[in-house]
Amino acid sequence: MTPAPTRDDHFSFGLWTVGWQARDPFGDATRPPLDPVEAVHELAARGAWGVTFHDDDLVPFGADESDREKRIARFKEAVSETGLVVPMMTTNLFTHPVFKDGGFTSNDRGVRRFALRKVMRNLDLAAELGATTYVFWGGREGSETDAAKDVGAALDRYREGIDLLAAYVVDHGYGIRFALEPKPNEPRGDILLPTVGSMLAFISTLEHADMVGVNPEVGHEQMAGMNFVHSVAQALWHGKLFHIDLNGQRGAKYDQDLIFGHGDLLSAFFLVDLLEHGGPGGGRAYDGPRHFDYKPLRTDMADGVWGSASANMATYLILRERAAAFRADPEVGEALEASGLGELATPTLAPGEGHAALVADRSAYETFDVEGAANRSYGFVRLSQLAVEHALGAR
Repeated sequence: MTPAPTRDDHFSFGLWTVGWQARDPFGDATRPPLDPVEAVHELAARGAWGVTFHDDDLVPFGADESDREKRIARFKEAVSETGLVVPMMTTNLFTHPVFKDGGFTSNDRGVRRFALRKVMRNLDLAAELGATTYVFWGGREGSETDAAKDVGAALDRYREGIDLLAAYVVDHGYGIRFALEPKPNEPRGDILLPTVGSMLAFISTLEHADMVGVNPEVGHEQMAGMNFVHSVAQALWHGKLFHIDLNGQRGAKYDQDLIFGHGDLLSAFFLVDLLEHGGPGGGRAYDGPRHFDYKPLRTDMADGVWGSASANMATYLILRERAAAFRADPEVGEALEASGLGELATPTLAPGEGHAALVADRSAYETFDVEGAANRSYGFVRLSQLAVEHALGAR
């Protein structure tokens, strides 16, 4: 029986997901616009916990102040009626033509200043709605030709922008953290800070690095050929996994935004195990929202939209059950012990041991049984097959 989601699962959706009208570079919309208020009620009815949005998802770009206030009031009323929370908000700096060369890194200084003001205005709204995370996706921060962009200067401007906005949050006492979202390409030919690793390096240069983390997305990292589970584990290791976008992806191609688990299923299994338990060896788990950033298939109408929302949550819950069974299986425990995985957590150096003591320890090199170690079988085939059998529900 498929498990049913509850608010305790902390599942959240962006308005841009269920509200996607299914336009693509080759075709017009196949679905009518979705009222954000309707989206809130439908998501709540299906067991979601939270709803997120770009500013332009709720208030169309260029709307006057009166219209803006009315739309926000309707949305707040719907959130209050349903009990949904707004854990995260973000600013659209990629749709309007003004951002065709980027927001924070546009060659046009006026555009950069406009982008900063647009974000500041919406940080006020995020604080008003109780959001504790603000995501930055630099979809237009990049170039199609290396002749057009001074990357060093662009990173200076990127850092300048994040530093300014962090200071704005601190000075206003908003209690909001920033989560930067990497992606290698699309819509730009090449996007700055394309992977989790490059984003973590960038964060280390920021004035308020302590309040800035990452928002990795399954498809974005896999588009670059990266192992998403490894990337998320590294973000956890740094204490920088502030938010996460869950979806599905099949290979290094365009951003597919499939339903979670409808791409690399085994990777999704290990990801859920990591988020829930810290992975097969234990470790640091994730306690934030399980946020779905996907697109309902273009071929379906309203039934498919809401069916896909439920499918994301159901797949996560099924994989959570499978991962728990994997960890509780005595045979898996034996395989883990045989693999030596637990030994990896033991420091290579003894307490107080330095390089001199290591050199003096003949067993570390001179008398080390190299052939014995070389002939050791780690049993990873057995361990991997056990994971596959649990992921498929065969055990």
